[in-house]
Amino acid sequence: MTLADRSVAVCYFADMKPAARMGLQYVLLFGASGVSLPFAGLWFRAQGLSGAQIGVMLAAPMLGRLVTGPLLAVWADGFRTRRAPIALLGLLMAAGYGGAGLADDLMLRGVLWFIGATAAAALIPLSDVLTLRLAARDGFTFALPRGCGSVAFVAVNVGMGAVLLGAPVDVIVVWITALGLAIAAAGAFLLPAEPVGEGAPLRKRDRFRGLGRLVADPVFMTAIFAVGAVQAAHAFQYGFSALLWKAQGISEAVTGQLWAFGVVVEVALMWLFEPWRRRVGVGPWLLLVVGSAAAVLRWTVMAFAPPLWLLWPLQALHALTFAATFLAGVQLVERLAPRDSQTAAQTLSSVLSAGVLIGLATLASGPLYDRFGAGGYGAMAALSLAGLLATLVLRRKLA
Repeated sequence: MTLADRSVAVCYFADMKPAARMGLQYVLLFGASGVSLPFAGLWFRAQGLSGAQIGVMLAAPMLGRLVTGPLLAVWADGFRTRRAPIALLGLLMAAGYGGAGLADDLMLRGVLWFIGATAAAALIPLSDVLTLRLAARDGFTFALPRGCGSVAFVAVNVGMGAVLLGAPVDVIVVWITALGLAIAAAGAFLLPAEPVGEGAPLRKRDRFRGLGRLVADPVFMTAIFAVGAVQAAHAFQYGFSALLWKAQGISEAVTGQLWAFGVVVEVALMWLFEPWRRRVGVGPWLLLVVGSAAAVLRWTVMAFAPPLWLLWPLQALHALTFAATFLAGVQLVERLAPRDSQTAAQTLSSVLSAGVLIGLATLASGPLYDRFGAGGYGAMAALSLAGLLATLVLRRKLA
């Protein structure tokens, strides 16, 4: 590349709209999770781990978020710009995952995987808060850049599934490590330099006090539990669908296509249905009811190890079980939390749904898989039902 070409590239990035910048951020984030979620179990199995051990490896960073999530939220709010902690977490993600791929000792591998997964998970609520702030200021829809991430998720699902037909499973760790480095670079040079708040950063004591007020709010906590229960019910699917489908004779390539199909429908909901929903005034509570009910149906049927032809419509329900409940949760949290506690609020929601609840569900999924196979999905249906009941209670609290 010539100096002139480099100058054009720099100018292009300088002219990118905030929505495009955040779209690229989500492409990198979900380009990584689109490989780690469906295929990490295959990598751990290749290292000789049992189903229970895989469950522990995947659940540990999720459960750890009960502590690491609030601490990282308070730490992130201590910076002047929102992109600075994103860049640092990208580096930590690359170091953790890369180190896990190189480690020979099981305990060391677990510690390094914990570090990488913790950093990767913390990046999502920080990116969501930045996107919500930019969307409110510049007038674009939150679902637009978030949907770009879903498109990337689809692409890497299919691509990695095809690659794994002929490549060693270590390519999984190489890929997510490289994406961590890319996220760090984007945070340092590409994301908008949006300030965390007006004036100097709040003192740590004030930031922790804001977290305490949110935890003590019963309406807020009911909302994030309702969302979290439905999101956590995906744990068995995330950890063991690839192994279950392989046992049914479904190849890694088709597994990637099944995951990709679910996310294609998710993108359609975000880009087509979501703007219409907001225009006509369909509220987040009804969206959460529909997503919760769809989750009960989806996991109940999955417990019977359905044939390949039935897996396609069940994967289409991902648009409701994941995307609808996620969008409902983001809007509920934004509505219920004070403006100066947005980072803490989104992180608390993420800690519960992508941390404590899904961590416990993942921890249980290993023994469930070892003992019941696909029947383990029945526990996920029960967890979704708990989310549905909490959603019905939430309507009275919001009234």
